[in-house]
Amino acid sequence: MSVLRVGNASGFYGDRFSAMREMLTGGELDVLTGDYLAELTMLILGRDRLKDPEAGYARTFLRQLEECLGLARERGVRIVANAGGLNPAGLADAVRALADRLGIPVRVAHVEGDDLGAAHPGALAAHAYLGGFGIAACLRAGADVVVTGRVTDAALVTGPAAAHFGWAPTEYDRLAGAVVAGHLLECGAQATGGNYAFFQDGDVRRPGFPLAELHADGTSVITKHDGTGGFVDVGTVTAQLLYETGGARYAGPDVTARLDTVRLGQEGPDRVRVEGVRGEAPPPTLKVGLNRLGGFRNEVVFVLTGLDIEAKAALVRAQLEPALGKIADVRWELARTDRPDAATEETASALLRLVVRDADQQVVGRALSGAAIELALAGYPGFHVLAPPGKGAPYGVFEDVYVPHGAVDHVAILHDGRRVSVAPPPAQDTLVLAPVPEPPLPQPLPPGPVRRAPLGLVAGARSGDKGGDANVGVWARTDDAWRWLAHELTADRFRELIPEARDLPVTRHQLPNLRALNFVVEGILGEGVAAQARFDPQAKALGEWLRARHLDIPEALL
Repeated sequence: MSVLRVGNASGFYGDRFSAMREMLTGGELDVLTGDYLAELTMLILGRDRLKDPEAGYARTFLRQLEECLGLARERGVRIVANAGGLNPAGLADAVRALADRLGIPVRVAHVEGDDLGAAHPGALAAHAYLGGFGIAACLRAGADVVVTGRVTDAALVTGPAAAHFGWAPTEYDRLAGAVVAGHLLECGAQATGGNYAFFQDGDVRRPGFPLAELHADGTSVITKHDGTGGFVDVGTVTAQLLYETGGARYAGPDVTARLDTVRLGQEGPDRVRVEGVRGEAPPPTLKVGLNRLGGFRNEVVFVLTGLDIEAKAALVRAQLEPALGKIADVRWELARTDRPDAATEETASALLRLVVRDADQQVVGRALSGAAIELALAGYPGFHVLAPPGKGAPYGVFEDVYVPHGAVDHVAILHDGRRVSVAPPPAQDTLVLAPVPEPPLPQPLPPGPVRRAPLGLVAGARSGDKGGDANVGVWARTDDAWRWLAHELTADRFRELIPEARDLPVTRHQLPNLRALNFVVEGILGEGVAAQARFDPQAKALGEWLRARHLDIPEALL
């Protein structure tokens, strides 16, 4: 059958508004996807729906469609997006109303069944991660636009691929290939040079959005429209492939993709072939993301300038201690951004950050604000803050639980109103997840002279969050660099280089086909991004910090 060209126009709620139009006008497409959901987004949408029961979906998507629905119809491009969030039926109705107002004949379908709030009454949002076969049912019935709630990010691609090629639920290798393609597209411009360790390899001032040319056997080519910015090479694809993953088994509701089987090859300019992907039966359970309100938080950042930084920090802490005694969670962080004999006041200054959290808004609000601001004329010399503390804002907590496939009523609501149930996989067609045995290490490099230098001179990295955990994928650009990296960057060495991880479980996974290591650091993000427990709450720059750390690197690699 023909190649299926699937593009992406959104990697998160708030991504480039013009991307939908750019993708529709930039070149040939069959399906245009949009990923609008993340753990934090579900909390935001949950809070929206508390204020307005008709809300709960990504309103940006509707505004994009107002500009582009006619264009998509003219070009025969189907649109599949998870912008439905907590209210996919409401978004589907809104899209129909928009189409009627614009006079565009469009068949709109949606997928539901992910909402498990009734089983988790204490949660603001409780949603199972569904697979792609509900989307496939909608497309097979002729839908032009399909909106969903919480499906896996890759389902936005596996659904269209299964519909187009007629794949059965047990064609695991083909489905796994589509999962990998979907994972490579889901974060938009991250596959085309955005957030890339070696960003200076090309012009990434305005990277285009990616697309995948999918084939019936599950192989794909990752590329972008001609003439758009950024670049696609084995490095950019490797970086995105490692993003927010764990071990060699990448589990989903339709299939478990074996990341250790993925082979990447540069097929031409801005074209990377993805092949060799093997799949296994999905696990017997579905992931459910639970978002709840954890309480209230407040913060204030004191600027400490010039001499006696440590003594000034100690004075602030001593002065505020009486006001902090009743607060459940108090965290101080001193960032020594100051330099001696600095040429500017800013570079002569350090930052002392105070973060407080409690179930009582009053405790972290006015009580703290008053105590902090009262120090303005009674504190350390040069007292000032980056911004006055507020009244205390609510924060969220994320956790995941797992339920059997049968606990979810996965339903496709077709454009004509018919309801089609998506059957869960039979028990014999599931497989409990187990770690993949670690592959043998490559031959080490022969001994030779070394030089103290940053890891990033020979390795790239990309990091991200999964609930309270973070992953850091590290890859080498040459075979010799891989031989050194695989032996040098152990889990223990990772803990040495990242002091925050010294007392946390760190698991290392090898992916030799990619010349990559993937580290999972458990608990480094506390209760998830919405809790904002650390300076970089989504661990977006954790990999860049690692690349900046110095090791003894063989001179032959430098």
